[in-house]
Amino acid sequence: MKTKLYTLFFSGLLAFTTLNSCSNDDDNLMIDDDDMMETVDFTGTYAQQDQMGRPGINTVLSGSTAIKNSFNVTIPSEQGAAFQPLFLDQAVALHAAFGATYETNILGLDAPTLTTILANDVLQVAPDAPTTYFDGTNVLTGRNLTDDVIDVSLILLFGGTTGDRFNGQDTDGDGEPDLPILVTDGVSNAGETPMMSFPYLEQPH
Repeated sequence: MKTKLYTLFFSGLLAFTTLNSCSNDDDNLMIDDDDMMETVDFTGTYAQQDQMGRPGINTVLSGSTAIKNSFNVTIPSEQGAAFQPLFLDQAVALHAAFGATYETNILGLDAPTLTTILANDVLQVAPDAPTTYFDGTNVLTGRNLTDDVIDVSLILLFGGTTGDRFNGQDTDGDGEPDLPILVTDGVSNAGETPMMSFPYLEQPH
């Protein structure tokens, strides 16, 4: 069932076109903090240090610290041409490290197509829909703090046609796992209840 939901999610991701982009008209915003409206001044000169439209993609597919750092300061419109070939090489190498080749994923995407999509690190937002990466109905309308986006991304990269290809399988029948678990980070988001004010996330537990 989980694989079917992910298939629906990323099919919608590819087809989703009613997106809202950010503009530079928010130098002064009114923020509702515990029912008190405060003005936050965002004017000034800033230097981009990191970006994470799709968490984990840069971490997994950049083959070196230099590539990671370069990706972090490259604007999304230039990322595809600059990093897709590097991401493709890394995706192929990660599979080869376990004596395997990339297998078309649950969406039917081959390695060049998938890395082309992932190399553009953007987060789409729909202003008139619930904010979620995928909630069973809404697709890519933003990203909620409780969305398990890491597992979704790992399944696309390593799950193959069934979604669970690298899931600790015993391929030679000796009772020991021969493949690593790469389709999940092993961190459950069950029971997480974000707060309504900064820092929003619960204390580590």
